[in-house]
Amino acid sequence: MSQAEVIGSRRSRLWTFGLLRSELATTFRRWRTLALLGVLAAVPVLVGIAVKIETSDGSSLGGGGGGEGPAFITQITNNGLFLVFTALAATLPFFLPMAVGVVAGDAIAGEANAGTLRYLLVAPAGRTRLLLTKYATTMAFCLTATLVVAVSALTVGALLFPLGDLTTISGTRIGFAEGLVRALLIALVVAASLIGVAALGLFVSTLTNSGIAAMATTVGLLITVQILDQIPQLHAIQPYFFSHYWLSFADLMREPVYWDDLIRNLGLQALYAIVFGSAAWARFTAKDITA
Repeated sequence: MSQAEVIGSRRSRLWTFGLLRSELATTFRRWRTLALLGVLAAVPVLVGIAVKIETSDGSSLGGGGGGEGPAFITQITNNGLFLVFTALAATLPFFLPMAVGVVAGDAIAGEANAGTLRYLLVAPAGRTRLLLTKYATTMAFCLTATLVVAVSALTVGALLFPLGDLTTISGTRIGFAEGLVRALLIALVVAASLIGVAALGLFVSTLTNSGIAAMATTVGLLITVQILDQIPQLHAIQPYFFSHYWLSFADLMREPVYWDDLIRNLGLQALYAIVFGSAAWARFTAKDITA
């Protein structure tokens, strides 16, 4: 490789890094993004206060099965760390994917609607790198949104309830430090569970020049899939819905950990990311950019 090619490659990488940094800054400075994160942070607060009020009145919380939200709720009063698991279980079916759908749906369509997309493509990174940068930014939002829920829940749980060793949903005891590690792993799994939604939203975003239309379509698809996943007659195809194994993160709170559904979930998300990511690339690289 000649010196000119080396310099050109280095400049291209630097431009790509600068674009990613700019995209991250732009995304996380928007009032819409801050509002979404604020709503997500408020969910653990509301859940924690509701549990505190109910238990203060001498009432007992109803239990649930399967290690999902209700089963975690029964443990919150004994250990505030369970508020983290409960908050993630409460936000994952709708609030978290909706927030990701809004950000992903606006990624390309929002630029086209604002008339800035073709100016971004003038730079040396090209369409593929721009698309990858948009997806990386959306994934950064997935992780940030999940951690916002987890940190808010941990803070509220520490303020309202005792902390210490905790009992897993299998009935065994683990230390508080190990509980924190599992809480972090659960947050990472929840964030990874959203990569399919991010790819779907990015694909939808390449189909239109209207950011609002892309966001609405993505959120509408999320709701539709969630409804279909609850219809018993569709049990044969439900394991292929991206939302089917979302709550499998609860298996990290078993002793020993059940890995089967966790692996199925991550594999399914990777499949959705590959399929819709490839579709987004095919559409975007062939798209006639007029705005």
